[in-house]
Amino acid sequence: MASEQATITGLMQIAAAAEMNRWGPGRAGNATKSYGSGPRGGRLMMLVWIILFSSLCLMVDGQMKIPPETVQQWAVSFGKEIAAMSARYSGAKLLQKKFKDIEGMVKIEEVDGEELVKKFAEEMEEMLGRKMKSVKRLAEAAEDADLYHEYNETLEFDYYNSMMINTYDEEGNSVPLGGEFPLEENEHFNKLPVNTQLSNIQVPTNVYNRDPDILNGAYMSEALNDVFIDNFQKDPTLTWQYFGSSTGFFRLYPGIKWTPDENGVVTFDSRNRNWYIQAATSPKDVVIVVDVSGSMKGLRLTIAKHTINTILDTLGENDFVNIIAYSDYVRYVEPCFKGTLVQADLDNREHFKLLVEELHVKGEGKVKYAMKESFKILNEAAALGQGSLCNQAIMLITDGAMEDFQDVFKEFNWPERRVRVFTYLIGREMTFAENVKWIACNNKGYYTHVSTLADVQENVMEYLHVLSRPMVINHDHDIIWTEAYMDSVFPTTEKLFNTQAQSLLLMTSVAMPVFSKKKETLSHGILLGVVGTDVALRELMRLAPRYKLGVHGYAYLITNNGYILSHPDLRPLYKEGKKLKPKPNYNSVDLSEVEWEDTEEKLRTAMVKGETGTLSIDVRTSVDKGTRVMFLKNDYFHTVLNETPFSLGIVLTRGYGQYIFIGNVSVEEGLHDLLAPDLTIASEWTYCETDIDPAHRKLSQLQAVVLYLTGKEPDLECDMLLLQQTLFDAVVTAPMEAYWTALMLNTSGMDDGVETAFLGTRSGLLRFQRYTGIEKRVAKSFLTSTDKENMFTLDHFPVWYRRAAEYPAGQFLYYMPRQDTKAGRIVISTTAVTVTVGKKTAIAGAIGVQMTLEAFESTFWSITSQPNDTDCSDVEGVCPLRCNSFDIDCYLVDNNGFVLISKQRNDAGRFFGEIDGSVMTTLIRMGMFKRVSLFDYQAMCKMNLHSVSSARPLLSPFYGLASALKWFLSNFLLFLLEFNICGFWHTEHFADAKPSFSVSSAHKKKGDILQPCDTEYPSFVYEPSVKETNSIIKCGRCQKMFVVHQIPDSNLLMLVVQADCDCSRQYSPITMEPKEVKYNASVKCDRMRSQKIRRRPESCHAYHPQENANDCGRASFISLSVSLFFICLSFSAIVS
Repeated sequence: MASEQATITGLMQIAAAAEMNRWGPGRAGNATKSYGSGPRGGRLMMLVWIILFSSLCLMVDGQMKIPPETVQQWAVSFGKEIAAMSARYSGAKLLQKKFKDIEGMVKIEEVDGEELVKKFAEEMEEMLGRKMKSVKRLAEAAEDADLYHEYNETLEFDYYNSMMINTYDEEGNSVPLGGEFPLEENEHFNKLPVNTQLSNIQVPTNVYNRDPDILNGAYMSEALNDVFIDNFQKDPTLTWQYFGSSTGFFRLYPGIKWTPDENGVVTFDSRNRNWYIQAATSPKDVVIVVDVSGSMKGLRLTIAKHTINTILDTLGENDFVNIIAYSDYVRYVEPCFKGTLVQADLDNREHFKLLVEELHVKGEGKVKYAMKESFKILNEAAALGQGSLCNQAIMLITDGAMEDFQDVFKEFNWPERRVRVFTYLIGREMTFAENVKWIACNNKGYYTHVSTLADVQENVMEYLHVLSRPMVINHDHDIIWTEAYMDSVFPTTEKLFNTQAQSLLLMTSVAMPVFSKKKETLSHGILLGVVGTDVALRELMRLAPRYKLGVHGYAYLITNNGYILSHPDLRPLYKEGKKLKPKPNYNSVDLSEVEWEDTEEKLRTAMVKGETGTLSIDVRTSVDKGTRVMFLKNDYFHTVLNETPFSLGIVLTRGYGQYIFIGNVSVEEGLHDLLAPDLTIASEWTYCETDIDPAHRKLSQLQAVVLYLTGKEPDLECDMLLLQQTLFDAVVTAPMEAYWTALMLNTSGMDDGVETAFLGTRSGLLRFQRYTGIEKRVAKSFLTSTDKENMFTLDHFPVWYRRAAEYPAGQFLYYMPRQDTKAGRIVISTTAVTVTVGKKTAIAGAIGVQMTLEAFESTFWSITSQPNDTDCSDVEGVCPLRCNSFDIDCYLVDNNGFVLISKQRNDAGRFFGEIDGSVMTTLIRMGMFKRVSLFDYQAMCKMNLHSVSSARPLLSPFYGLASALKWFLSNFLLFLLEFNICGFWHTEHFADAKPSFSVSSAHKKKGDILQPCDTEYPSFVYEPSVKETNSIIKCGRCQKMFVVHQIPDSNLLMLVVQADCDCSRQYSPITMEPKEVKYNASVKCDRMRSQKIRRRPESCHAYHPQENANDCGRASFISLSVSLFFICLSFSAIVS
């Protein structure tokens, strides 16, 4: 290229001389035209310009040559600079030497996964066993209290109402059911103000808090206070204990001040909670049959929809369901589910709710055919061994049954009456009440009349009491464990969403039914309520400590249905605007959707069946929020947790994850180094159990360790193996403090932009040195409590530790954290430190340095610019070569294709394929980068904009006005009826309430709604065997040359690209945006219908010969005030 430039320069000089020869010197030194040259002179001139133009065209059209040897020199020089800087400021060589020196004093052991999973399971069983004993004591106490309590219709009793406590009127007196109730912040209960000496009672807004049933129940359940306190003393790890009464009140220990929503309403009703429903009934198959004939229009349809949704809310993952709508023909709400039952998990329930919202009325109601179809579904499920294989029920929702329907029951259900039929008469019309009640009473069900939205909740709950009768009469106290759920009741929930790992927000509950033991009520099978306690899964997973599992290892739990209870890759939340919200299907994520490399579902099948075993799988996993792929070989070990529906699994990664090294030092020596100011330990790990003794709850883990080791708190329960390893690590890493301090004090020798040196070890020990003060530091949050990605947490090792572990020890790996971490424009350089004994090598830790991107950039730009006096004699191509030239673009790219340095500073952190699709495409073709497909089965996508129903256009201004008026009147009427104002007569029985059902949600734009979906997204990884390459890309009229070279002993690449050739028309950008996996209708239906292997609950209570089936329902008797009656009637007429 240098010789070409010289040639062109020469040609230009000849052309200039030829031009001057055409002009002679004139007067006053001016040039004058010389005609002596003639046409030959013109031809010569033209020839020279043609040659010159051709040469220039060749230059522009792809003849630029970037010398690979120059780029190689730059790469080598830059590699040496950054390696020297990283080694110097991190002190990695010194730390590796320190661990090398102690290799003779340590032993390396292979981690025995089978033994480890067995030990973890035993500890978890012991912990869960304590919770079950506590619940049994509560159930016994509640039943005894009821046995000796005599119901008093006129009882006056002032209980502590959790809404009213510590509330005073204008005169300073306590409000009724209030009173002084001391509250104190408690670390054990998420720092909520609680009273650990008393429980108190919460009553939903729609339940009258002085109803005789409430007062008698509250008085009777006072006996539980002593049991609550005794349980908590016996097991200080207990959290909330409670009794949910069948009458609607909820007694909670410890007592709290209940916070209503922004409208002053408490919608929480314990009878709707999964723990209550599962404990009160055995698993069930339910077919919901809804009348959508013409008579069900308007408010009736609204009430029917709300009734369906309320029934769906009473189902859990051990239940099965389908919904049929009927008029003069029968249709399935979800055609895909025709003729079958589907699991009533959260995903399917939410799917049904969306479809129910689209129901419309038309035609004449013929219940006979709908009932036949329902019996066929249930009979076929029983015959094929599908569904729950326990209770079976049909829920009939209608405004009346007219035709001859009795033969259906004779044909399909009598005389055994194996299927119970529950009927819900919708609306105020009572003409067909006897027919609807007959259906329920002759099929061991229950009849209710639902005339307003406010009636729905109480009336739906009645079916649970009927299904519980066989269990109550038998006095079978089955202990149940719920699936994972997220409690949104307490005010700290929103805060927890933002401060805790998503996978650790969930909990499970253990619960037991409470029965009446009075002989006179035996055949009625009276359920008094349910007692229970919560178990935070975070506390359960502490029993599988991270240090025993290694850098990539983890533990997880699944239910008998194969759903995730706890897993580090579970993401139950999504962002809607600025708020984090639970996903619609957050607790029905299947193991196969998280461990998706288990394509044959061998792991899932074995665990669901409760087997103990092991399996090896090659996996693609990702770090840094899915942007960077890693290839691991994982060994899975699993076993069942006895007396629970859960199975435990642990994962150990081959390679470094197979071994653990154990060292030992004296307590005195270790304690001295543990108290160093630059040292912390993992605050979320359990070195010492601080939650048992209330006096220890405010201690940090480091404080607890020091108190235990100094003998000041000898009663603390501590993990001796972890303490031993932590002390050893503290001693070995102690010289780093002096090394870093000496560097910092030598201010004249410090490079600008080097901010923090850090190291971490497997024991969760973390040391760091700030080289820069907080006011000048770019990465202000790095290694602070808010920087979860870079700290040891209960969920994971730091990102820099995990990435270093998969890179050769001693070589630095460089990366720029994602911009959404708010870490600032920084670069992290990290490397692993190992210990070798014999042929076994284990990771001792990772060490690194964090610097500003500017510090990296200044080194890069100074190296990638050749001076003017560069010797270009042996260089073939552009010389001198400078990255700051207008026709050259230079990039520093990491092994996943992310840009660290570019002329355009906004490119930093972006994927290179988005910036230059032509070069990235070529690198992938040449094998320098490999595209890896990853899948996310927990994604959220925007809902398709189509709607099932089409809107009628506004045909005229009058029609528009009429529609608006109709909307206003119908909603006003709906308001009246929701609150039962038309039937309102006793003011003292009326409580301010806001209905849980909201019609406004239906008006939300579908395009704005996010729904669960599956996505595929790419990740890219560099092939390290290709050290360098170059190529020319043809792009229409120009050609683009690029040269890429690996930076030695790093994960970085230097890329020099010709900048004056635009290839964007020929090559689209390559993005890392996830794409929704679209399934055609047939595949989608097959996936929805598929019944995965599951383990059914062991107990079933579907029948008892002594059951009193005559108690089969009642009507809602409503007395109307005359004025309100006529108001409601008038509005109804207008709306119609």
